[in-house]
Amino acid sequence: MTWPARHLSRSIARPPREVIAFAGDAANLPTWAAGLSSGIRNEGGRWLADSPMGDIEVAFVGPVEAGVLDHDVTLPDGTVVHNPLRVLRNDAGSEVVFTLYRRDGVTESEFEADAAAIDADLVSLRAVMEG
Repeated sequence: MTWPARHLSRSIARPPREVIAFAGDAANLPTWAAGLSSGIRNEGGRWLADSPMGDIEVAFVGPVEAGVLDHDVTLPDGTVVHNPLRVLRNDAGSEVVFTLYRRDGVTESEFEADAAAIDADLVSLRAVMEG
C-alpha cells in the first residue's frame, strides 16, 4: 500500500552546499521551520523539541552532505513520521523538495493544512538563505 503524496518545492538562489549546511543542521530548524519555532535542544546527542503532546525527537537520517535532509520525527507515543526532504542542484542555485504523504486517518483539510505549513516553511527557508 502507498499513501497519496504531494511534492512541495522552492527554488533558492544559493548553492546547494550552502543550503545543505544550513537546513541540514538541526540547530537551525527554529529559524525556518515554524513547527519548531519554540526551539530545539540537543540532549545527549538527540535533538528534542517541545510539542503539545510532549517532547518530540527530530533526527536527520541523510546522508545530509549529499542533500538528503530526510528526517524522522518521533512522537511521544513512539510513532515515527518519516519526512523526505531533498536539496537538488538547480543551475547555480538549489531546489528544495519536501514530499508530504497523506497518512491513514488524515483528513483532506488536515492534509491541506500540513501542505500550507510546509510551503510556508520553504518560503521562510528561502528568505533566510537569500536574505
